[in-house]
Amino acid sequence: MTRARHTSRSMDMTTTVETSPATPERSRETRRVVFAAALGTVLEWYDFFIYGSLAVFFGGLFFPKGNESAAILASLATFGAGFVLRPFGAIVFGRLGDLVGRKKTFLVTMMIMGTATAAIGFLPTFETIGWAAPALLVLLRLLQGLAIGGEFGGAVTYIAEHSDPRRRGFMTSWLQITGTIGLLVSLGVIMVLRSSMSAESFALWGWRVPFMLSIGLLAYSLYVRMRLEESPVFLEMKAHGKGSRNPVKDTFGDPRTLRIVLVTIFGAVAGQAVIWYTAHFYSLQFLTATLKLPPQSAYAYLTIALVLATPFFVLFGWLSDLIGRKWIMLTGCLLSAILFMPLFQGMAKYGNPALEEFRAGTQVVIQGGDCSEDQSFIGQLFQPKATKPCTRARSFLAAQGVPYTLRPQAGELQFVVAETTLAGFDEAALRRVLVERGMPLTADPARVNAPMVVLMLFVLVLLATMVYGPMGAFLVEQFPTQVRYSGVSVALQFGNGWIGGFAPFIATAMVVSSGDIFRGLVYTIAVALLTLVVGAFCIRDRRGLDMREPVAATETPHAASKLAASQQ
Repeated sequence: MTRARHTSRSMDMTTTVETSPATPERSRETRRVVFAAALGTVLEWYDFFIYGSLAVFFGGLFFPKGNESAAILASLATFGAGFVLRPFGAIVFGRLGDLVGRKKTFLVTMMIMGTATAAIGFLPTFETIGWAAPALLVLLRLLQGLAIGGEFGGAVTYIAEHSDPRRRGFMTSWLQITGTIGLLVSLGVIMVLRSSMSAESFALWGWRVPFMLSIGLLAYSLYVRMRLEESPVFLEMKAHGKGSRNPVKDTFGDPRTLRIVLVTIFGAVAGQAVIWYTAHFYSLQFLTATLKLPPQSAYAYLTIALVLATPFFVLFGWLSDLIGRKWIMLTGCLLSAILFMPLFQGMAKYGNPALEEFRAGTQVVIQGGDCSEDQSFIGQLFQPKATKPCTRARSFLAAQGVPYTLRPQAGELQFVVAETTLAGFDEAALRRVLVERGMPLTADPARVNAPMVVLMLFVLVLLATMVYGPMGAFLVEQFPTQVRYSGVSVALQFGNGWIGGFAPFIATAMVVSSGDIFRGLVYTIAVALLTLVVGAFCIRDRRGLDMREPVAATETPHAASKLAASQQ
C-alpha cells in the first residue's frame, strides 16, 4: 500500500494528512462498521425519542389533571430530563471509551438504554401509584440520558477511526441520519398502533407497545455489534503506550483541550442542537397542541418531511469532504435564524387557517385581580391546586392559541373580549365567548393545506441536515486520539443535552407566559445566531486530519491553510 504524507509544523504541533487507496476489503469492512454502529444508534435514538413522540399524550398519564398547559409542560420537562444526565454520561462513558476501548463502551450504553426503555412500557400511571409514577418516569429518562450521552460519541469516533480521511464526512454522515431514522421509526410505530386500535385501547395499554418492542431490537443490535473488532486507531495508540491515563483530567484540565470543547459547543453544537430539536420535536408539538391538528395527521406530515429530507444528511456530509465542514454548518445556522419564524407562521397559515383568522381579529385583555403580583408563573403551572386564577387563565388562552395582553390594575380579575367583559375566570364562559367569535376547537380538515404544511416541515428538517450532516466528522477532527471519545461526547452532549434538549420546553414556556404562539422561536433563533458568530471567528476546519495524530489548540491559520492545500 502506498501512502502520501504531508506534515506542517506550527509551534509544538504536528498535523499529518494521510491518504491511502481504498481497497475492496477496506471498503467492505468500513461499510460493515458503519452498518453495525448505525444500527445500534438507531435503536438508542428510537428508545430515546419514543417518549418525545408521545410527550403530549403522556401529560395525562403521568401527571395530575386540572391544568392542560401544566400537563404539557410537565411532560416536556420530563422529556428534557433525559438530557440532564447526557453530559455526565459523556464524561463517564467517554472516560471508559478512551481507557478500555470504543466497542466495549458502546455495548454497555446500548444495554442501559434498551433496559430503561423497556421498563417505561411496564410503568404504572399516576392514577395507579400517584406521584411515584412521574418519579419513576424521570428516573428512567435519566438513565436513558446517561446512556445516550456515551453512545453517539463512541459510535462516530469508531466510524471515523475506520474511515478513509478523504471520505470521513460521507461515512460519518450515515450515523448522523440515525437520529432522524430513530424518530421516523418511533412515529411509524405509533401511527400503526393508533390506526389499528381504538383511542381508548391505545390510551389504556397500546402506548406501552412501542417501549416493549425495544427488547427485540436490543437483542439484534447487540448481536451485530458484538461481532465488530476494536478501532484500529485505538489499538495502535494502546500498543504504543500513548493512551491517556485520565481522559477527564486531560479534557477539562488541559486549557488547550478545554478551549476546543467550549468553542465546539458554542461555535457548532449549540446551534445544531436547537435547530434539530425545534425542527423535529417542537414542530410536532406546535402542530398538535397549538394548531389542533389531529395527531395522526401531524405524524403523517412530519413523517413525509423526514423521508424527503433525510438523504440530505448524507449529501451535506459528502459535500463537507469537498469544501469543508465549517461553512456548511454555519450557513445552516444563518438560514435557520432567518427562516424559522416565517416557516412556523406558514405552518399556522396552512395548518389551521381558521385559527389565524381568529387570531388576527381577536385580542383578549386580562386586567385586575392577581395578574400584577403573578411573579412565579411557570412554577405555579406544576401545582394545579395552588395556581392563581390569572395563571390558569393565561395557560388556558395559550393552549388555545389565543393572543392576550396583561393590564395590571386594581380591582377584580376581568377578561375583555371585544365588547364583552367577563368577571373572574370561568373557563367554560370564556371558551363560549371565544368560540362565538370564531375560535376553532380543532383544525378543519377541509381547510388544511397538507402539501404546504409538509413543505414547511421539509424545509425545517432540511436546515437541520445542513448543520448536523457534517457534524460527526467535524467533531472527531477537533480532538486528539487520547481524549477523542471524551471530547466528542462532552461537546456534543453539553450542547445537545442542555442547550438543545430543553428547546421544546423553553419554547412552550415562553409561549404560555407571553400569549404569542411564535415567541418560543426566539430562543432557537438567538442560539443559532450566537453559534454563527462564535463559529465564524473561533472554529477551525480540520477536514481530512489523520486520526492518529494529535490536534493542538495552538494551530495557526497558516498551518490550517497548508493542511487544506495538502488535500487538493
